[in-house]
Amino acid sequence: MESEKTPTRPRRFAAADAAIMGGFLLFAFLLYNGLWLDLEEGYLWNSASDQNLWEWFFSVTADNVLHLRNPLSTHFQNNPLGVNLMANTAMLGIGIPLAPVTLTFGPTVTWAIALTGGLAGTAAAWYWVFSRHLVTHRVGAAIGGAFVGFAPPMISHGNAHPNFVAWFVLPFIALLVFKIARGERPVRNGIFLGLLAAYQIFLGEEPLLIFAMAFAIFAIAYFATNHREFPPMAKPLGIGVGIGVLVALVLCAFPLWWQFFGPQSYQAIEHGPVGNDTAAFTRFATQSVAGQPQAAADVSMNRTEENAFFGWPLIVLMVVITVWLWREAFARALAISMFVMAWLSLGVQIIVVHEETGIPGPWKLFSELPLFESLLESRLAMGCIPLIGALLALATERVYAVASKLPEVPGERRFPLRLLWIGVVIAVLLPIAPTQLIVKERPPTPRFLADGTWRSYVAPGGTVVPVPLPSSGESEPLHWQIDAGLGYSMPEGYFVGPSGPDDKRGRYGAVQRPTSVIFDQIKQTGVPATITESQRVQALEDLRYWNADVLVLIPREHQDAFRTTVDLLLRKPAEFVDGVWVWDVRTITP
Repeated sequence: MESEKTPTRPRRFAAADAAIMGGFLLFAFLLYNGLWLDLEEGYLWNSASDQNLWEWFFSVTADNVLHLRNPLSTHFQNNPLGVNLMANTAMLGIGIPLAPVTLTFGPTVTWAIALTGGLAGTAAAWYWVFSRHLVTHRVGAAIGGAFVGFAPPMISHGNAHPNFVAWFVLPFIALLVFKIARGERPVRNGIFLGLLAAYQIFLGEEPLLIFAMAFAIFAIAYFATNHREFPPMAKPLGIGVGIGVLVALVLCAFPLWWQFFGPQSYQAIEHGPVGNDTAAFTRFATQSVAGQPQAAADVSMNRTEENAFFGWPLIVLMVVITVWLWREAFARALAISMFVMAWLSLGVQIIVVHEETGIPGPWKLFSELPLFESLLESRLAMGCIPLIGALLALATERVYAVASKLPEVPGERRFPLRLLWIGVVIAVLLPIAPTQLIVKERPPTPRFLADGTWRSYVAPGGTVVPVPLPSSGESEPLHWQIDAGLGYSMPEGYFVGPSGPDDKRGRYGAVQRPTSVIFDQIKQTGVPATITESQRVQALEDLRYWNADVLVLIPREHQDAFRTTVDLLLRKPAEFVDGVWVWDVRTITP
């Protein structure tokens, strides 16, 4: 199932390979330059609350490793119920191996490594597979690898989602399937396939599912017109893939059980219809050379979910390449898979520049199936990325082959076809080339927490209750907890969990207690709550439920309204200690 007419490939690692891969790493570092130069206070601005969340994931994972605790769960958030880390995007495949880095240098370093290494490693991995198994010329492989690693959706997710930029395992999964299909050691390669699939589960399950869908569509498209090739491949595929599935299940059986049936597990999380507007494919992403922030925001959920945005020049080039290479079975299957994945990403209804057409999208057939129901369908466009990269590599290979056969006319220079092609590629890809990610200074951790003053207020196993409580829109308390050495737990928080004890629908954050709801209302209105006796009783019950030792309010918007309300709830005035308002509630909660 390799590309047709592919000649002998370079096998040994050479200086050119090192230079290309080193270039990917340098470019990734330049994109995150602002973060690397300010690891103490730098914050990826477009990550919203997610940098705090991921640093918390890495910190808790490292702490679990250090203390030999179950890495699949924690009680540092959502006390007393805890958080199912396997049911969240904790990325244990990075967090566990880099635990020594996190413990030694802090979670921001791990965060920077995961993002920088994710982009560079993805580009390098796809370059390696392209250069060894798809094309002979390193130029084509480098173009393809660079696109896969630094495509607009990858950069968008590179603000906040390291699980969606770490695609360095996926090309080797595809390569092993190809080798098995050719009958190359199906048992051994099946074992390796299972090991890689298991590791990818701990890097990111959603990217694996999207990649598997694109690969399945590719295989169907390929065998539909090359059905005679399938019978001799059926047996080795059955053996190798079967062994791979078995190995992956053995390694992941318990973590997957914990994810779907363990404490604080959930079955699915609904996001509503979030398909791509067709306009999202032709516009330019926010953080690209030709970036159009307002136009991009107009047809995307947020800065971290610009999942298409390939730009109209690349769309045109893909159509041209598809027509040009249509007679090649391999390229044709790539193109079909690319267009189908883009079509699926349009969601349950086709929308054209905000206009609902009433035409159902193909995703409607899958949207309610298990696993698929939790996907953000706009992300399916990311399945196009490696397919576009492969087509760019193949097209470059074909141009170079044609150029080598052009006749030489004595006294005249050969037509510069290769140079012309590279110029076209640059003209097409330059507008969508990424720009440096925006980094700003994060708010400092309150001295009360950073300097350890909190220890005088919190008993072992006790809980600090930030006012208002942590949530997806209030994630700074996660950073405070890290700076406090994970010495205390917090109620509620920013994570994904069940909607209730008997409700396995997923939701972002905890099911709020009544007192937490009061604080949220103040956050929205800025008006102190009118407190009744029943609310005071409820507040004490909530504090007991949270095992609270102290409530903490930082100087912030509406601080007077928060302080007045808590004073009334507890019938106890706040103390101002080391830069924060605190209420010691140990004496009023058993």
